[in-house]
Amino acid sequence: MPELPEVETTRRGIDPHTVGRFIEHVVVRNPKLRWPIEASLPGLAAGQRIRGTRRRAKYLLIDLDHHTLMVHLGMSGSLRIMSAATPPLFHDHVDIVLNDGNCLRYNDPRRFGSLHLLTSDDHFLLQHLGPEPLSTDFDGAWLYEAAKGRKASVKQFLMDGRIVVGVGNIYANEALFMAGIRPTRSAGKISLQRYQRLAEAVKELLAAAIEQGGTTLRDFVGGDGKPGYFAQKLRVYGRGGQLCRICSGQLQDIRLGNRSSVFCAACQR
Repeated sequence: MPELPEVETTRRGIDPHTVGRFIEHVVVRNPKLRWPIEASLPGLAAGQRIRGTRRRAKYLLIDLDHHTLMVHLGMSGSLRIMSAATPPLFHDHVDIVLNDGNCLRYNDPRRFGSLHLLTSDDHFLLQHLGPEPLSTDFDGAWLYEAAKGRKASVKQFLMDGRIVVGVGNIYANEALFMAGIRPTRSAGKISLQRYQRLAEAVKELLAAAIEQGGTTLRDFVGGDGKPGYFAQKLRVYGRGGQLCRICSGQLQDIRLGNRSSVFCAACQR
């Protein structure tokens, strides 16, 4: 599914083509997403200028004159800039048509994403979110304090959006490998020094993934229609049973919280 780097890649892709443009109209072909698109959205959005784009966690925020359009890409969604005259495909559910002849086209085969029109950032999907991983609010000391007394695995802890936002399964696997921490370790039994290494690994990975345009594992493309290339840099995710690139031991693949967790028993302790 699109994670933080993929959403940021999408934001950067659409930003230069949308900011300053007016929304002429919105075409909703299928409102039945994870949360149904409200019938009032097209009428309210039409005529407003796009003032800017932001990202909070895995949510893309498009600021308008009087509202903010919040987009979540779900498991398989994409938001791309293209000519409004381009014939829609079967899973092209929404077009946000701009006054320059282009549109933002929302495609979502699984329909697990969502579009909401907000009057403020005080929305239930944005409440109770942890710090952004690339901000100064997130570091090893934050993780260490938040982990005190927790028995859950460190991987599940790291993927908890109340602890830090946007660290999904791919990047949690990779960060724990970089930090040398086994994903099954109890979150409350990890030292401050090791959490400092983990926080640094998270920041390094996410920054690199953004620069590479995200990670394309199935069908993700950025706002410009191009795939991400960070998949070529993955060291453990999706490589269960293969040899570790550090010690040549066999990578193990287990299930944690119903998600695949790949690690090296020799390199991660």
